[in-house]
Amino acid sequence: MSLSLASLLAGCGSWSNPIERISPYKADIQQGNAISQEMLGKRKPGMTPSQVKFVLGTPLLVDPFHSNRWDYIYRLEKGGKLLEHRRITVVFENEKLKGIEGDVVAEKPAAKPEAKPEQEKQ
Repeated sequence: MSLSLASLLAGCGSWSNPIERISPYKADIQQGNAISQEMLGKRKPGMTPSQVKFVLGTPLLVDPFHSNRWDYIYRLEKGGKLLEHRRITVVFENEKLKGIEGDVVAEKPAAKPEAKPEQEKQ
């Protein structure tokens, strides 16, 4: 009995401060519109607001004082740490898409297929 009590106490000694090891669960939080580069690639200048809404979804913010501007905001937190934050502003002029500003990654030019060298005849 004293041997089992000694082994239990020895195990507790290695766990010096249990508060440091225990932390509350932090849920993953995803807010806003997750807009991919593929979705942004589908937009074209001159699109109507309804066409933009079909491609990108409903904007998170529509400013009543600037009806020609929509804001799409996306935020992702995992374990209490911010992993991704994007803000995209869609601008209209005369009810047509004029442009997109914000966290937009420029499209990569299409790679040209390389010509295969002809096999040498031996």
